[in-house]
Amino acid sequence: MLAFVLRRLLQAVIVMTAVAFIAFMLFQYVGDPVVFLLGQDARPDQIQQLRVDLGLDQPFFVQFWHFLVNAAQGEFGLSLRQGAKVSRLIGERFPATLELALVAGVLAVAIGIPMGVYAALRRGTFMSQLFMTLSLLGVSLPTFLIGILLILLFAVVLGWFPSFGRGEVVKAGWWTSGLLTRDGWHHIVLPAVTLAIFQLTLIMRLVRAEMLEVLRTDYIKFGRARGLSNRAIHFGHALKNTLVPVITIIGLQMGTLIAFSIITETVFQWPGMGLLFIQAVTFADIPVMAAYLCLIALIFVVINLAVDLLYFAVDPRLRMSNAGAH
Repeated sequence: MLAFVLRRLLQAVIVMTAVAFIAFMLFQYVGDPVVFLLGQDARPDQIQQLRVDLGLDQPFFVQFWHFLVNAAQGEFGLSLRQGAKVSRLIGERFPATLELALVAGVLAVAIGIPMGVYAALRRGTFMSQLFMTLSLLGVSLPTFLIGILLILLFAVVLGWFPSFGRGEVVKAGWWTSGLLTRDGWHHIVLPAVTLAIFQLTLIMRLVRAEMLEVLRTDYIKFGRARGLSNRAIHFGHALKNTLVPVITIIGLQMGTLIAFSIITETVFQWPGMGLLFIQAVTFADIPVMAAYLCLIALIFVVINLAVDLLYFAVDPRLRMSNAGAH
């Protein structure tokens, strides 16, 4: 187990170093931060002095080492557009993105798994066919179109939910939460459903496919021959083994929800990191872009590590193969 964890940690460090290098290259080849800060009319002596202050006169690998050290401490300098510390901007926006991703993830898992199980156990029925048809729509329709349709129906026509913003939030230190207020929940419904639909359909189709595969295995046939009830076979054996590969997909999809909430946040003007990143790309705000890239990579690495450990814990075959390798 220890060797498994150490190996995964080493891989995580290598991945984060590679991502940090890509983020660092943004500073080298996407515009000149000195020109962004001082403007086109700056004097040569001002430009040279700022380059010295920023450490841009130092060799390439020295600059990269300083970038790594600062990134490890969560420091990426000042936003070229807003003039504020990037770490503060990310800290202000991260709670909104995380809450949106968590609510969307819970919706996707809580609805997708039961729908997948039902579609597998009752295949051929009207409801099963309806679920599969709806899943095709969920996979095929682009996220921005789903968001616009939900706004049109539930915000404009019916007037049940607001179409933009985060609503009333409660502060707890540096953290802000809209999940502690009724208005916050009112605002998060439409963007969370929009973000969850693709993940929900993906999980449903995956659970259905895995469930059908497990139901055809020999140990399920043996369980039926022993006289086990359908409930025991379906939920005590088949579903348990079905969820082993599904755990991996769900874990990765949680990272995807955070990383690719950009479109949803833009459509609903949700004040999260995705909207901040879009604004940074529009104004070539390199420090914000680099920080966003490193943070998303870190989230994926941490989630992958957690999924690997959970997969290792629930699948005895991995533990046996790992023990046999030693």
